[in-house]
Amino acid sequence: MIRAAGRVLAWAMLAGAVVFLLAPLVVTILVSLSPSPVFQLPNGRLTLGWYERVGRLDGLVEAVVLTMEVATVATAISLVLGTLAAIAVVRGRFAGREAIATFLVSPLMLPGLVLGIAMLQYFRAIGLREALPSLLLAHVVIVLPFVMRTLTAGLARFDFALIDAARTLGLSYPRAILGVMVPVLAPSFITGGLFGFLASVDNYPVSIFLTDVYHRTLPIQLLQYLGESPDPTVAAVSSIIIGLTVLMLIAGDRMVGLNRMAGV
Repeated sequence: MIRAAGRVLAWAMLAGAVVFLLAPLVVTILVSLSPSPVFQLPNGRLTLGWYERVGRLDGLVEAVVLTMEVATVATAISLVLGTLAAIAVVRGRFAGREAIATFLVSPLMLPGLVLGIAMLQYFRAIGLREALPSLLLAHVVIVLPFVMRTLTAGLARFDFALIDAARTLGLSYPRAILGVMVPVLAPSFITGGLFGFLASVDNYPVSIFLTDVYHRTLPIQLLQYLGESPDPTVAAVSSIIIGLTVLMLIAGDRMVGLNRMAGV
């Protein structure tokens, strides 16, 4: 009886957590389909009119392009740096190895507001005042922990003797890395890159300190729309982002599997 009650309680808590997490997304999608000009759930009638207005939003295309460019470049740089750092941490035998590994993932532990203020002060101290390079460097810091964590876990299970075996068969060290290690660690690359990319696209608390009038990422542009003309067009943009994120997760599931992406 106690075990059955515990199982029911566990399933109830799971259902409650799922509903709590998904309810805001469902409400956002429903509001984007409402004919009301204010944020209100639809009352019997649905419309796609707000989606038609998305393309006419001032500055939206530029914000999307900038966001994609920054996220893509930051993810690519982080994959290279994260791989090298993960190999050094896993294979290295030097003092402070664990401390360095913790330091590299520390941006995940810091509040975004604190990280944004710290980066703003640092960039100003070294004379870096341009928005685009500041955003790029900051987003590398944001993405790198995701890559570092997944690759460290993947390399911990990788047998480096495979690289030595490939070299004995005539491959150079770089070709052995590309031909043996990269395919084996592909799930870690995809997982770290995917979550890092989404974290970069979604980032607001760091980007808000580093943007200017001419360089605004998508989250900051959406906040401006809310302040200037709060209508369900913003909900339509958010719904599109939700849909694209779901598609990316489905693609990741097809390529890697959600269990491996989650580290199970």
